[in-house]
Amino acid sequence: MRNARQSLIGRLGHRKLGLRGRVSGFAIATALAALSAGGAWAQDPAAVAPQTAAQPGTFSTQTLGSAGQRLDPAQPLYLQGDELIYDSRGDRVTARGNVEIYYNNYVLTADKVIYDQSANTLTASGNVILREPNGAITRSERITLTDDFRDGFVQSLSIVARDKSRITARRAIRRDGNVTEFENGKFTPCEHDPSKPPLWCVSAKRVIHDQNAATVTYLDGTFDILGVPVLYLPFFQHPDPSVKRKSGFLIPTYTSSDDLGFGIEVPYYFALAPNYDFTFHPMYAARQGVIWKGHWRHRLVFGSIRGQYNLKISGINQDADDLPNNDQRLDGWRGSLETKGEFSLASWWKFGWNAIVESDDTYRRFYKFDNVLQTDRVNTAYIQGLSERNHFSMRAYHFGGLLLSDSDVSESRVHPIVDWNYVVGTPILGGELSWNVNALSFSRDLTFVDGNNVVQDTGTTMQRVVADVNWRRKLIDPLGITYTPFANLRGDLISYDNAVDPLTNLEIDASTVARGVASAGILASYPWLARTSSASHIVEPIGQVIVRTAKVEQRRLPNEESRSIVFDDTNLFELNKVSGLDRVETGSRANVGLQYTFQANSGGYARILAGQSFHLSGENIFSGASGVEPSTDPSTAASIIDENNGLNEDQSDYVLGAYLSPSQVFQFIGQGRFDEDDLELVRADVAANVRYGPIDAQAIYTFAANDPLTGLDTGNQQDILGSIGLQIAERWRLTGAIRYDIDESQMRQNSISLSYHDDCFVLTTTYAESLIENEDRDLTEDRTVMLRFQLKHLGEFSYRADALDHLFGENQG
Repeated sequence: MRNARQSLIGRLGHRKLGLRGRVSGFAIATALAALSAGGAWAQDPAAVAPQTAAQPGTFSTQTLGSAGQRLDPAQPLYLQGDELIYDSRGDRVTARGNVEIYYNNYVLTADKVIYDQSANTLTASGNVILREPNGAITRSERITLTDDFRDGFVQSLSIVARDKSRITARRAIRRDGNVTEFENGKFTPCEHDPSKPPLWCVSAKRVIHDQNAATVTYLDGTFDILGVPVLYLPFFQHPDPSVKRKSGFLIPTYTSSDDLGFGIEVPYYFALAPNYDFTFHPMYAARQGVIWKGHWRHRLVFGSIRGQYNLKISGINQDADDLPNNDQRLDGWRGSLETKGEFSLASWWKFGWNAIVESDDTYRRFYKFDNVLQTDRVNTAYIQGLSERNHFSMRAYHFGGLLLSDSDVSESRVHPIVDWNYVVGTPILGGELSWNVNALSFSRDLTFVDGNNVVQDTGTTMQRVVADVNWRRKLIDPLGITYTPFANLRGDLISYDNAVDPLTNLEIDASTVARGVASAGILASYPWLARTSSASHIVEPIGQVIVRTAKVEQRRLPNEESRSIVFDDTNLFELNKVSGLDRVETGSRANVGLQYTFQANSGGYARILAGQSFHLSGENIFSGASGVEPSTDPSTAASIIDENNGLNEDQSDYVLGAYLSPSQVFQFIGQGRFDEDDLELVRADVAANVRYGPIDAQAIYTFAANDPLTGLDTGNQQDILGSIGLQIAERWRLTGAIRYDIDESQMRQNSISLSYHDDCFVLTTTYAESLIENEDRDLTEDRTVMLRFQLKHLGEFSYRADALDHLFGENQG
């Protein structure tokens, strides 16, 4: 029976189509589904651990290995073709000419489809395209499915996933219901012109995809770049792209440096469970031996508690006599433990920690785990609660000095510091009432006394409780002048033992001291607004008067956290300009300033604030200590707070802050302090950012005048940190960065990097220098060459001429 050029759309269901031929819509659909499931990248859900939320990465989400859709046999099947031929004698049904089959969101198109009931096969031929619900597309000249449609073969195969990953092969055979074997197969995630080779691909005479094991195996293969084989792979295996975590070896890292010699690191990844894993990555260094390293990661959910933590361990055991330079400082066991974690206890509460414990303070810098310029080791553990009007925080700290002049005993501990802040929900006297409580327990193993900073074998301890109550209210009069009256009442209780008098540098007896300060004042501002067709301008004079307790005895109290101050526009109108709580301002003070704000209709913005502070009465804690006999060092007879702070005279230095963003192209922040007598620049911090076309640049400049109290006794200090990036082509980028000491005319750090990035490949090459050296410690200058490239779905490879983890990274200090 033949109907030429007949368009037929039928709900086939389970009805008969011919005299003896019976075609089930479900049978054909099952065949299509089996074809999809038989694709090279189908994934058996039982073979893969439950997935967690994907982490952001370089490339898009992998979809090539997604499991096939579960079919619903109750759904109708739609068939359309130019001809439909029923062959009752041959037990076949043939659809020919622009054949389209729709079922369960699968779409199959071909020039011809034949269902052979006697052989129980379904064959599609001629421009065969199968579109799956997940977006994957399979192209072939011929597809045949056999038996219960688990097994089959595909000729001239091409499979394209939703993320454009592609498999091509001359022939594919499916067996055992879960293994697909490709003959002369190629895999690449790179988009490319079919007439040209891809940027890279893996080719092999046999490519085997095991659905249950979720692996792809290449036998007798090569790694090709632009169609040219560059690496022979007799046997190569990786997880299929649907698998995010699987145990196995990772790509090695090769290193070379003057201190460590040639080295190789071969990581092995253990995917122990869906929520925890471990990477074991020992490194062999020819000049030092084996550095044992491991990284443990763990996510936890326990009732309402959820979070994650990680542990990084490293260590090395050396015999100094076997080392090339017989350096006794490197003898024996050295190592470190680094851990970080954070957990949410409830909607308002969380706790966490961030700590590094090491055998000595140069271990991590010598073996390049940390930057040589890191100046402090700060470990902390905390618990924090936050609601609309309530904040509670308890933190413990461990401080270790990492300056080149520090020793292993430059350590102190806070155990703990507690902060509680509360804002009353209802107005009090028409204003806002709040209070703050701070409790501190502090200790240090050693005490520095005797005026010559001789280390004594006594330990310093201090306990402190500070509580204050604040009230403020905002009022606006008919002229538009804004008044903000405020009041503050503060009380402190301090207990200390084996502390140091900051004026004489001598040890003082144990004691318990109470102090209190009452403050009240008002801040007034009168903004003047002018509008134009393109922008608005606001000129705002600001004045503030603060009246406080005239004096409290505090100059000889131990001082751990209020040793210095940076006076600038950000704290011009603060109630207390002191850093920390060991010192509190006394006496009356007036602060004045003039602020200009510009807001363009196009989005441009500028704000400039200039001001000065005046000490009116009482004791000025920022000035010299009157009535104190000079000690051996004259600087200690002056203020215990950096006397170069700009507030030591009755009339302070001038401060200026400028915040400019005229467009998205340019942003600028500048803060400066100028001497009150001659307007000489005393301190400056400048940051600028430019983005224009293919160029983006950032620069930070800092300047500080000579200050013996903080150790800057070699003249003014000027440093610049800058970086620039240039998009030299669509996929190529050049970047450079420097850190330069202007006064010493010496480069401290620099780097230059060239990178390439496309949809399937990332290449970055970097040269970096860290020009810091201390002959008395095991720290030397460092020059590093790093080469890194990443292949989509296959992982990352990196070559480094040194083991330095980062140059301007988190641990630089």
